[in-house]
Amino acid sequence: MIRASYIPRVRQKIAARIGVPGGIFAAGIGYAFLAITLAIPASAAADGTDKAKTERQNHAGPRVSTELTGAIAVRDGQRLHLVTDLGNIVIKTQNSGKIDYKVHLEADATQKDAKQLLKNFIATANTTAEGVYFRGQCLGRHASGRLWVTVEVNVPRNINLDVLTGGGNIETEEIIGSATLATSGGNIVMGNVGGAAHLSTEGGHITVKNVAGALAASTGGGHITTGTIAGNAILHTDGGHIRVASVEGVAHVSTGGGNVSVEHSGSQLVAETNGGQIDVGETAGLVQAKTGGGGIRVVRVSGPTNLQTSGGSIYLTEVDSPVKASTGAGAITAWFVTAGKMPGQCELQSGEGDIVVYIPRQLPVTIDAQVQSGEEHHVIFDPAFPAKISHESVANGDEWIRTEGALNGGGEVIRLRTVAGNIHVMVSDANRQVQLYRQQMEQLQQQLQLQLRMLQQQSQQMIENSP
Repeated sequence: MIRASYIPRVRQKIAARIGVPGGIFAAGIGYAFLAITLAIPASAAADGTDKAKTERQNHAGPRVSTELTGAIAVRDGQRLHLVTDLGNIVIKTQNSGKIDYKVHLEADATQKDAKQLLKNFIATANTTAEGVYFRGQCLGRHASGRLWVTVEVNVPRNINLDVLTGGGNIETEEIIGSATLATSGGNIVMGNVGGAAHLSTEGGHITVKNVAGALAASTGGGHITTGTIAGNAILHTDGGHIRVASVEGVAHVSTGGGNVSVEHSGSQLVAETNGGQIDVGETAGLVQAKTGGGGIRVVRVSGPTNLQTSGGSIYLTEVDSPVKASTGAGAITAWFVTAGKMPGQCELQSGEGDIVVYIPRQLPVTIDAQVQSGEEHHVIFDPAFPAKISHESVANGDEWIRTEGALNGGGEVIRLRTVAGNIHVMVSDANRQVQLYRQQMEQLQQQLQLQLRMLQQQSQQMIENSP
């Protein structure tokens, strides 16, 4: 499993559970904080909404509340450092040279110390050399679950964000600057980001629109959904799905047990899941994809590609680059595109599944196909291929069948190997291939849009259910 271990651990475990030693924010964005290695179950994020709803029902009686407000001057391009022991954070943008904040506090009126709980939460905002430092702090103990906090901040659009909460959701509108957001237990929902973004939660979903720089996102048990990422990307979840519209830089995408979907990859892509499906649309660079138990689909293979699955099928719609694909128990289907010649050797291997390849009639290529259990399985070539068949008996009584065929005088070799499956080599229909390509891309786009809508609904519901 790929871990984002290059980044300090979730702000040193949410700043030692919001102990926040002095000067922790002095280095600004240098405090990138994206390594989550906690084994939080995949259900943690999904349970968040139910937990918040239950808490609200359990504390639906009379409330005591108060609000803390203030404003402080800030210039465009400066930074807001915001840290709070607990609470949801909502950041909105405005056209002004100041930061306005409102802290809404609530407690259960039936508790004898309810009013004291409100008094124990202190909010301060101070000017620093970089911008503004906001601190929300609980002076008393045992406030979690008894004191409900929402911090709402209005900031200039051209500002950098450095936000940390010990427990709650973070929601931000579009900003021009960079963003570093971390929560120990909630969702992160973010608009467009004009710079780099570092997003981390120990148990919620992450949703971000377009990112003009690099993106590092990590969650202990939720889904990750993004728009276009202009720079590099490192995305990891311990147990959720990952959906990416587009990433132009190098991308490392990993999940402990969910599905991975990348609509467009403009550079190197490494995708890994321990037990889910991997779907990749158009690619322009090297692709490495590995899953412990699901299928793999790549719509267009335009760079060196290596695909591995322990028990799923592999489906390739347009192949015009070298590809190695292997599966322990699934089928492999590959459509090769028309070109002057194959750019390199290809090898497709299956333990127990069939292999079906479609070759353009104009493509000079050589096919080397072999079935190990030859008495029960077969190699079938299109009549357009002059083929040579050979048999070989082995000690255990099996018979290997090997068939070699050349089209248009032969060319780069495509090796096909299966132990207990059939091999079919056919001449392809160009119109049918174009139709398949369009269908596959439309499916990926629909999946991404559906996932985004679902996460937005879940995040909104979680925010509405917060006490």
